[in-house]
Amino acid sequence: MPADVLPFPRSPETPASLEPMLAITAQGMNAVNAVILDRMQSEIPLIPALAGHLISGGGKRLRPMLTLAGAELVGYGGTRQHKLAAAVEFIHTATLLHDDVVDGSDLRRGKAAANIIFGNPATVLVGDFLFSRAFELMVEDGSLKVLKILSNASAVIAEGEVDQLTAQRRIETSEARYLQIIRAKTAALFAAATRIAAVVAECDEEQETALDEYGRNLGVAFQLVDDAIDYDSDAAAMGKTRGDDFREGKMTLPVILAYARGSEGERAFWKAAIGGHRTADADLAEAIRLIAKYDAVDATRDRARHFAQRAIDAISIFPEGKARSAMTEAALFAVARGY
Repeated sequence: MPADVLPFPRSPETPASLEPMLAITAQGMNAVNAVILDRMQSEIPLIPALAGHLISGGGKRLRPMLTLAGAELVGYGGTRQHKLAAAVEFIHTATLLHDDVVDGSDLRRGKAAANIIFGNPATVLVGDFLFSRAFELMVEDGSLKVLKILSNASAVIAEGEVDQLTAQRRIETSEARYLQIIRAKTAALFAAATRIAAVVAECDEEQETALDEYGRNLGVAFQLVDDAIDYDSDAAAMGKTRGDDFREGKMTLPVILAYARGSEGERAFWKAAIGGHRTADADLAEAIRLIAKYDAVDATRDRARHFAQRAIDAISIFPEGKARSAMTEAALFAVARGY
């Protein structure tokens, strides 16, 4: 590991923060937000109302920030990254809208999910609208390579969501299968978001691959922590109902590890719970107890640190500076966060 790369674990006296990333992307994000606001408009009032409910809902906007940070890292001085970062955010927002319908979610980012307020049909259709807006922005950019990267990521995300659906309530889901799912449903867009920055800057293959690897590994780390948080934080911090994954029968890594390490009786509990037969509050409490008993949350976060370190190592080929430091800090934040 390069000497200037911060090792894990991070000192508690200097907690990881997104502030450096926010600082280097602040001006660019103003331009991105202007594009988002403009392109979510429609003569059909329900479309901006529903899209705005989620887009203005307090998300980190990490994916478009990665596009802007990547452009800073490679020294790109143009403006193409603004529309492309907006396209990335539209793709992400569309998938969230569809996910909430599929999962029957009640909360998103601490507020009522769009499907609860506007209904499932409208939520799905506005998600489709945002996908279409994303592709309009890609086409306007004029790069077939950018179009290929982002359209492929959109397809991979959909495959990952379907794969997760087929793995739902299947106790035999392996850690390898789980990682395959999150690489598709989460990490693919992180990778595409950072990679396109190298493409618009006409970087060489090594730099393009480095940014792809940064985003891909950061995305895996981010999702691992999300899945750990579902068994490790209260709903106020998470912005969703605690135990959503448990009640939906999702085989996330904390459950996979607790099941693998459990006794015969404990495995019987997990089979019933993931099968949808034990989903009461008392059952969730038992699930949390077993996950804590076998240190499954800590083990999940340990794996997240591994992938975050791989992300940090991937950008070590670039010169030191504010952009590289901010992207390093973002990786540290991704695994240290509690929300």
